[in-house]
Amino acid sequence: MLNIASADTHELSENDRQTIETLYRAFNSGDPELLNDALADDWHDTPMAPGQQPGLAGMKPMVTAFLAAFADLSITPQEVVGSRGRAAVRLTLSGRHVGDWMGVPATNKRFEIDMHEMHHIEDGRITHTWHLEDWAGWRQQIGAA
Repeated sequence: MLNIASADTHELSENDRQTIETLYRAFNSGDPELLNDALADDWHDTPMAPGQQPGLAGMKPMVTAFLAAFADLSITPQEVVGSRGRAAVRLTLSGRHVGDWMGVPATNKRFEIDMHEMHHIEDGRITHTWHLEDWAGWRQQIGAA
C-alpha cells in the first residue's frame, strides 16, 4: 500500500531553490564555473551523456559542449516541486542546432524540447540528478529522425 501521507512534504528551502537556479544559469550564461556553487564535487548524474566523466569536473565540459552545439540556448524552468533536500523540475530546452550533437551535424534549425529532472540536495549542493530529455523530439524537429 502506498502511503503518501508519510512522505516528507516540507517545502523547498530558499537555499535549495537558489542552488537549482544556479545549475541552470550555468548553461544559460555559458559559465561552467557557476557549477561550483551548485554541484557537489562527487555529484552523480543519471544517465551520463556519452563521453561525460563523473562528478562536477565531468559536467563542466558539458556546458561547453552544449554551447558549441546550440546557439541561443535557453533552459527555462516551467515548474519546480520540492521538499527539504529534494526538487523535481520540469523545464524547456530551446535553441538553434549549430554544431554536432549526438552524432548529428549542424542543421541550423530551431528546436524546443521538454526536460524533467529530479535533484537531491545536501548542504547547499546538488548530490544526485536523474533526468530525461526528449531527444527523439529534438531529432524530429531538426529533421534527423
